[in-house]
Amino acid sequence: MGYSWTMAWNHAKITDWLLSVGPDIPDLEALTLALADRIAEDGVPLLRVRLAMRTVHPLMTAVSTIWDRDAATNDVFASPHGLEQRSAYAGSPMARIIQTRAPVRQDLTALTSDDHVAFLELRARGATDYFGLPLRFGDHLSGIMIFVTDAADGFSADHIRGFCDVALATAPLVEVMRLSILSEAVATSYLGPGTAKRVLGGEITRGHVDHLDAAILISDLRGWTQMNAELPVEESVAIANAYFDLLDTAVRANGGEILKFMGDGVLAIFPVTDNPVNAGHKALQAALDASSQQTRNLRFGIGLHLGDVLYGNIGSERRLDFTVMGQAVNLAARIEALCAETGQTILMSEDLARRVDLLDNRLGPYAVKGVPAPIPVFFATEKTAGKNKTPPDMSEGV
Repeated sequence: MGYSWTMAWNHAKITDWLLSVGPDIPDLEALTLALADRIAEDGVPLLRVRLAMRTVHPLMTAVSTIWDRDAATNDVFASPHGLEQRSAYAGSPMARIIQTRAPVRQDLTALTSDDHVAFLELRARGATDYFGLPLRFGDHLSGIMIFVTDAADGFSADHIRGFCDVALATAPLVEVMRLSILSEAVATSYLGPGTAKRVLGGEITRGHVDHLDAAILISDLRGWTQMNAELPVEESVAIANAYFDLLDTAVRANGGEILKFMGDGVLAIFPVTDNPVNAGHKALQAALDASSQQTRNLRFGIGLHLGDVLYGNIGSERRLDFTVMGQAVNLAARIEALCAETGQTILMSEDLARRVDLLDNRLGPYAVKGVPAPIPVFFATEKTAGKNKTPPDMSEGV
């Protein structure tokens, strides 16, 4: 794309466009690219434009997108937590903007070796002028908008005034995007992706429940009480987190979803979308994958069952929980409790054993709480499960 540079520009056109079209722009990347292109097309000598926003997310502290006139592709960055402690960030222009909540202007033709590497790298590309300013949000967080040029005379006073006006119109759009990322991140992190989609889609009324056929996986960490008594709290928490990571990886890799961490336990489901055999195989494979990662200090039991559950919103008027419940969930929990008694890692009900062709692995009838007569319980190991003649169809998703 070619641009014709000018020292004056009608930035009111840009702000009008942001106010009318901006709410329909889906994300930060699209906003950055569309905005930079429009400003450049209006004759502003842009080399680089960057939009960044701080966010509240369990995995990242900030996201940003860079439009670069000379780049074949544009960059999108997600900065992990701990950004503030990194040497590249300390003393950077972006850090100064965040800390002072004020603009930063830098003549890049007048740098010394003591200036920040971010400025020096831009100058090495032929950049002449840098202008960054905060995008003010309604809370204590903020975003950043940065403009860089390689024009011989840098930015004009009219350019700077225009950038300030554009920033005022851009800030509400970026804040909405930040809040959207926040709501999705919180919902996904605390509810799971499938449940989060339902909640964000409006299924938030107490009592909104569905009947769902699913394979159920319940797991419990062994020796947790003793661990807490003997180990420093930091070590026991680290073991618990390693256990949760292990189960989460196995469940997600096999198309399931963890609904709840229950103290030292895990509740996950593998919904039946067309064939109960597939859901049963997925739950079993997740259990086998997780079991293979056990160590001397990290041991657990897993109970599996397949049945009808109630899936939805329950709780008080002010505190809701999106979960599954019902006799099938209770039975999976009772079966898991037998792991410690029998010395087995994976136990399952007859309903699930039939689906995965492991009826030969009968361990025996066991009395379980809440069930009037003893029930048959079946075991699985990597060796015994490997005899299955019909591999599961892993095409289903949650």
